[in-house]
Amino acid sequence: MNSLWYLAILIGPFLFGLYAQMRVHGAYNKNVQIPSRGRITGREAADAVMRSAGITNVEIVEVPGQLTDHYDPINRRLALSELNYNGTSLAALGVAAHEAGHAIQHKVGYSMMTVRQTIAPATQIAAGVSNYVIMAGILMLTFLKGFGSLGYNLLMIGAVALAVIVLFQLVTLPVEFDASRRAKKQLVTLGILDKDEIKGANETLDAAALTYVAAFVAALGSLLHVVMMLMGSNRREE
Repeated sequence: MNSLWYLAILIGPFLFGLYAQMRVHGAYNKNVQIPSRGRITGREAADAVMRSAGITNVEIVEVPGQLTDHYDPINRRLALSELNYNGTSLAALGVAAHEAGHAIQHKVGYSMMTVRQTIAPATQIAAGVSNYVIMAGILMLTFLKGFGSLGYNLLMIGAVALAVIVLFQLVTLPVEFDASRRAKKQLVTLGILDKDEIKGANETLDAAALTYVAAFVAALGSLLHVVMMLMGSNRREE
């Protein structure tokens, strides 16, 4: 049973992550080829969505890469990748409006976004040290028996770091879902997309949301793996 659990925890999140990436790239590559009737660009759509919420102090910039779009609440900057910044496709407008949704969350003080910003620094530290302390702990428990106690403590530190990452990924889910909800509503309300066009934007945003679920599942799987190693170490000592 333990072997099956280990296999499920290690392979399950990996396969789910691959599926999520395939979904988002498939949906994006499909809808980025469908131009909107209004021919409004992603930059213009993001600006319109933000202005409708009274936001005029956020800079909209173009960044290199594909699907590198993000909102920077610290510098009040909304970054769109080239195809979404200049593009008029259903995918470009969906992604641009989604990022504008984050700017609206920031303005209204959306609680989950505030929580995510609060724990972001701790998450960056946790992400930087978790792999190293976990690898060191495994090496000591496996090959350096005299340092078993230290190895166990390192795994504990690794588990705490992973727990912080899991919490961050969990809080990210409502933040991303809410931003997409705001985007879908504003795209139609502002007349950026006709009602029959919203399907393409929805498909792109729903597929993108799946990647955040996959990130949470991957982080949770890693945490459970370390917890199982700690439990196994305890049983061996007993």
